Amino acid sequence: MPVVNVQNLEGKTVGTVELADAVFATTPNPHLLHETVRWYLAWQRAGTHKTKGRGEVAGSGRKLWRQKGTGRARVGSIRSPLWRKGGTVHGPVPRSYRYRLPRRVFLGALRSALSAKLLDNKLTVVEAFGLESHKTKAFRQALDRLDGESRTMLLVELGANRNLELASRNLEGVKLVQPTELQPYDLLRHERLIVSREAALKLSRSLAPTNGQPEAVVPAPVQATEAEEGRTRAKPARTSAKPAARRAKPAKKGKKD
Repeated sequence: MPVVNVQNLEGKTVGTVELADAVFATTPNPHLLHETVRWYLAWQRAGTHKTKGRGEVAGSGRKLWRQKGTGRARVGSIRSPLWRKGGTVHGPVPRSYRYRLPRRVFLGALRSALSAKLLDNKLTVVEAFGLESHKTKAFRQALDRLDGESRTMLLVELGANRNLELASRNLEGVKLVQPTELQPYDLLRHERLIVSREAALKLSRSLAPTNGQPEAVVPAPVQATEAEEGRTRAKPARTSAKPAARRAKPAKKGKKD
């Protein structure tokens, strides 16, 4: 098991922690990282692009001139796609770019990204993010003591920490996430990974395979809004079953003689 030094916010080593080999000491797989980044970026796309077709642009539908005898090309409507300000043919329409990523692919990419951080000496484990104040200046100084060379940092903390949220949210290049919200994209985008001791042990337990079956689940990159859910909701299937019995019509009375 890899043994990593544990530091405090003053930058001093206060102990060590053992991390799981299956999570922090695997061989990075570039293919899994590539597929996971594509999946994450696809979820970030709004899919609200739209162009107007022939039946949606402004303009009359009348025929501009007669079919023959004018010497000009035949034309049926000013809204033709061949004309300026006409409709667009096969233009983009609102759609969802989201797709499902296998759980094993996501977990394999997450282990690869964590192992790459440890392999490149870009992983820092702190005892705890025990901040006395929510001031950003004091927290910035603490980050400089931990690693003053990295321009971007990803913080992973287990549980709610109000002072940490307030102190880190206004720092450029610094992002705070929970262990259950950790994404391989964030690990690749940020240069330095700073994890609390409890969060590191949580990742070691949850991402380590158990009897060949991983325990963790794949977190969704974004939450779908009500409008998007209504747009992508499947329509109910039509049923072809006919009613069992129909109401009998009254018989017509014959004519009187």
